Amino acid sequence: MAEYSYRGRDAAGELITGALEATSEKSAADTLIRRGVTPLVIQQRRAQSTSGSGFRLFDEKITLDDLIVFTRQMYSLTKAGIPLLRAIEGLAENSPKRRMREVLGDVVEQLERGRELSVAMAAHPKVFPRLLVAVVHVGENTGQLEEAFEQLSDYLSKEQDTRKQVKSALRYPMFIVSALVIAMFILNIWVIPTFARMFEQFNAELPLPTRILIGVSEFFVAWWPLMILAIFGALYGLHRFRTSETGRVRWDRWKTQMPIFGDIVLRSLLARFSRSFSVMLRSGVPLTQSLNLVADAVDNYWMHDRIEDMRRTIEKGEGLTRAAQGTQLFTPLVMQMISVGEETGRVDELLNEVADYYEREVDFDLKSLTARIEPILLVLVAIMVAVMALGIFTPMWDMMDAYKGR
Repeated sequence: MAEYSYRGRDAAGELITGALEATSEKSAADTLIRRGVTPLVIQQRRAQSTSGSGFRLFDEKITLDDLIVFTRQMYSLTKAGIPLLRAIEGLAENSPKRRMREVLGDVVEQLERGRELSVAMAAHPKVFPRLLVAVVHVGENTGQLEEAFEQLSDYLSKEQDTRKQVKSALRYPMFIVSALVIAMFILNIWVIPTFARMFEQFNAELPLPTRILIGVSEFFVAWWPLMILAIFGALYGLHRFRTSETGRVRWDRWKTQMPIFGDIVLRSLLARFSRSFSVMLRSGVPLTQSLNLVADAVDNYWMHDRIEDMRRTIEKGEGLTRAAQGTQLFTPLVMQMISVGEETGRVDELLNEVADYYEREVDFDLKSLTARIEPILLVLVAIMVAVMALGIFTPMWDMMDAYKGR
């Protein structure tokens, strides 16, 4: 939830101004119209931190681990019946991170002014994701804040487990690839030139693999500064492409189609969609608002656009199943679960089961990922060793044979 200031006219035509809390400008406009106010201007108020911290170049980052600890602590404190203001004051004093202390201190100040917890948290979007704020808001309105923090704790914990599994699975192949690139530069710039000078002294006729190897080495020696600049330039260009309006959608789409990793990425996205959508619906968030929040939670622009298409289709009066079919995004398993859930009114439960299924699939794929990548890496290492052996040792053997024949 965010706070919006507005200017409009009431039923009598009088000009009025004020502020209200809503999830978007459209939601704020709908609320005003229901109150009999015709909105003229609606603007979101900027979040102002009262901590006086200002801008800092190297500010602490609030990680997913910090949010997990926060939601677990809030669940325990609210379950124990500790007043909300006192609970957050205690967390603000005992938090090990300075930025978290400042943010929670600002939340305490806003609570003392009479604002709701969700509004105070929404003032810090870089710390508290919109999905988290929405669930807290629903928990406040339904009197189930304890259950809201419990759901968020479970959701964030499972999200963290998936991220750790992905990082662990990619650590080994990234290390091998990095080592190969570094070894290629070292061999071509320092090692091969030494052998090339030795071969020149013997005036021996070099075989084709050796000439190719020496030619590549000479290219590295002559142009290695430009090659490094080209690599950084390519990385910068890739970064600009990924952050552009169309590039980020294409990049996120490609991640779901790339060899070996594509299926894992797609299944993890489907698991994240199912889990977050289930949490939203179970918390009582309206369907269209849930899709709007889940679109941000999946952290993939290509899937974000597809989920937004679902939301717009539902706003036109279509059912959830037909809207999901129109995106051509979901597997038959997800479509079947959505269809059955829509018929029985248990969409949240069935989506939770879908998330469990996909998380198990991703877990299995990640555990076997190393076994699938290892042969490819071994082949690359073998090719590199073979090229080096043919290029360096073949002429040495030829020279030794010629020396023995004298």
